Amino acid sequence: MSAAVVTSSSGAASAAEVLQSHGWWLASRASGLVALVLVTVSVFLGLTMAGKVMRRPGLSKKLMALHEQTALAGLVAIAVHGLALLGDPWLHPGVSGIAVPFAMGFKPLFTGLGIIGGYLAALLGLSYYVRRRIGAKLWRKAHRATVVVYLLGLVHALGAGTDATAAWFRWWVLLTTPVVGGLFVYRLTRPRASAPAADASRRRGIATHLLPNSAAIHSSAVGAPLAEAAPPRARLLGAGSQKPVFDEG
Repeated sequence: MSAAVVTSSSGAASAAEVLQSHGWWLASRASGLVALVLVTVSVFLGLTMAGKVMRRPGLSKKLMALHEQTALAGLVAIAVHGLALLGDPWLHPGVSGIAVPFAMGFKPLFTGLGIIGGYLAALLGLSYYVRRRIGAKLWRKAHRATVVVYLLGLVHALGAGTDATAAWFRWWVLLTTPVVGGLFVYRLTRPRASAPAADASRRRGIATHLLPNSAAIHSSAVGAPLAEAAPPRARLLGAGSQKPVFDEG
């Protein structure tokens, strides 16, 4: 009985020691994985909507709401992923290590790419709320760079992540990367029917606008000679009390 108590107490003490020494690192590790999943889902939804892969009544609004929520949640997870490292006693990156690209001593290339991806994610994600000021056309073009956020996060996880060698993580990469890449290629190569449709609509509008005037011009141009060629009723029947004149003799 006493041995069991000693064992349990020593196990709890070791667990507390692990949490004290590695708790911040575990929090950063977990939030980094969550951030990658959320960014992947958000980019997938964005490419699906941009490519108009799924068309159902009311589906676009639901996808847009889910896209926005996953993007914001991904930004929060990215922030937690970086800030949690400040408490890690082993890594001890400092503010410059998590804020300045390539300044961290631990795998500076891959951590620097992750920091750049975080900044780009914040810039593109928050630009949604000022898209009217910067213009919808420019915002859509800039929003295509969200796939770069996904690629930077993926390279960061593969190069600096602890779970990069885990089998489940490799399966996640193998399953999601072709889907995201295929949707991105389809988005770039999809034929745009909006411009011809807009031109056709514009031509129909011009024709509709000019058709009444053309008909009036046509009727007036054709009707005038007919009116001149046809004798008035007064010429056939006589105007007023005037009688036809016949030659006598």
